[in-house]
Amino acid sequence: MGRSVLLIVNRRKPDADAALAKVRALVEQRGTVVGVVETDGDQHPGPIDATGVDLAVVLGGDGTLLSAARRLSDADVPILGVNIGRVGFMTGYEIESIADRCDDVFGSGDLHTRAVRSVLAEVIDGSSKSVRRVEHALNEHVVTAGPPYRMITLGLSIDGAPGPNVSGDGLILSTPTGSTAYNVSAGGPIVAPGVDAFVLTPIAAHSLSFRPIVVPATSAIELTVTSVNSYEGTGTTLVTDGQVHERLAEGDTVRFSAGPTTRFVYDDDAGYWATLQQKMGWAVPPVRRGRPRNEP
Repeated sequence: MGRSVLLIVNRRKPDADAALAKVRALVEQRGTVVGVVETDGDQHPGPIDATGVDLAVVLGGDGTLLSAARRLSDADVPILGVNIGRVGFMTGYEIESIADRCDDVFGSGDLHTRAVRSVLAEVIDGSSKSVRRVEHALNEHVVTAGPPYRMITLGLSIDGAPGPNVSGDGLILSTPTGSTAYNVSAGGPIVAPGVDAFVLTPIAAHSLSFRPIVVPATSAIELTVTSVNSYEGTGTTLVTDGQVHERLAEGDTVRFSAGPTTRFVYDDDAGYWATLQQKMGWAVPPVRRGRPRNEP
């Protein structure tokens, strides 16, 4: 007997209709489609009911997958991503490859899953000292300077030990999953998926010696907002996975800690390091005159 599958599709993607029809047909040949949820990439549209669901299949790109994972965070359901976006680094399958493994994933075969830890952020109001907002990220939380784009200052502490002040355009707190996203663009390290850790990477730090650091996921990390930007309703903001925003004021504190895990289904024929090379161009050598790129 096959699996009960919930389909989540991003209608903004050009190939969404064709991809949905193809995947739905594959599921129905081996299992049951219990519902179709359409999304257009809303920041926080609320949880998805996953009652009676064995597997959630998300058709879109990495942003769609991150949004769906947050909406399914209260459901213990494995999530399979099918890339119909651009890069699709996080998605487990391409639309061409899902047909080759559909007997296993939609039938009754073993699911190859990877547990991905999230990082929880609690925004503590500087005036009331109460928790104003709670969000968890699978990629990263970013405290970004925002308009009018002057330098901001954040006080950093790790496990209660006072650290340095972070002066610059902000700071990224990334999971290993998100280490290949904003973190790596800002000069942070790539962290393998199995490492239970978080990465702290400054954005344009006003220091020659402030380097990214990797800390255990058990660490208690706090940022105290010392100076911010504010301009016509915008300004310094906590951004979660590039999708959810919370304005920050002077005196606010953002407390980070390990959050719940989400199980993602991955294609064991496409290893992490191969994906890193193929989709991210990791360690791609320069092109030599008269030779293909991969020829020694």
